[in-house]
Amino acid sequence: MTKRLEGKIALVVGAGSVGPGWGNGKATAALFAREGATVVCADVNAKAAEETVEIIKGEGGEAMALSVDVAKSAEIEAVIARTVEAHGRLDVLDYNVGIAHVGGVVELPEAEWDRVFDVNLKGCYLAMKYAIPHMEAAGGGSIVNISSIAAIRYTGVPYSTYYATKAAMNHLTKTTAVQYAPKGIRINAVLPGLMKTPMVEKSTGLAGEYARGDVEEMWKIRDSQCPMGHMGDAWDVANACLFLASDESRYVTGLELVVDGGITLKYS
Repeated sequence: MTKRLEGKIALVVGAGSVGPGWGNGKATAALFAREGATVVCADVNAKAAEETVEIIKGEGGEAMALSVDVAKSAEIEAVIARTVEAHGRLDVLDYNVGIAHVGGVVELPEAEWDRVFDVNLKGCYLAMKYAIPHMEAAGGGSIVNISSIAAIRYTGVPYSTYYATKAAMNHLTKTTAVQYAPKGIRINAVLPGLMKTPMVEKSTGLAGEYARGDVEEMWKIRDSQCPMGHMGDAWDVANACLFLASDESRYVTGLELVVDGGITLKYS
């Protein structure tokens, strides 16, 4: 049986994990490799990217690790150039980067506003900026941007930067999708809901907002908020990314694919 990404070259930006376990990008990189892709694992944490590569190679897959600061144009340009130089083309770009800082517009330091926008939104823009010309030259490709249900609703936590950056990412995804649809480049967004991942555990202030710093209590509260009775995990996000990266979604572009166990259907 043919694997779903057989022969594809995929770049996963944010392929490491901020802590033990499976983050969205790490799981996505591993799943892409299991489905036949050669995966370039890029992350600001070089050691984390290498760990993902070791897992992929240990399973018999093909991967390489690169370090990148997504807020720096030259570094993103270099990662994409190295990917194409090493493998001849770029078929799939998965932008799986996001940071959050708890604080509404009054409490939030201005420097944090700028930092989160640089990582969450500017990095997404830069990744597409440098990837799209290579995809256009090759006759097409698939871009998957990882957004959040925070882009479309209040989640109970006051983090204005996360809401704003993810909402902007959604619109950037849709408008760019229209522009490049005639070129055979599909651009979609995945919107995870409440997920149990290392990024959530490590995010500044989240456990404090939920449960006075008690991480285990935070997990219980988040589980109870979900109609299915539990949070999703990184593999739920990875499977959504796989669909959008594969030819199974060849007629899908500009989509906001919500992966949330039904929580956005609730009134509160």
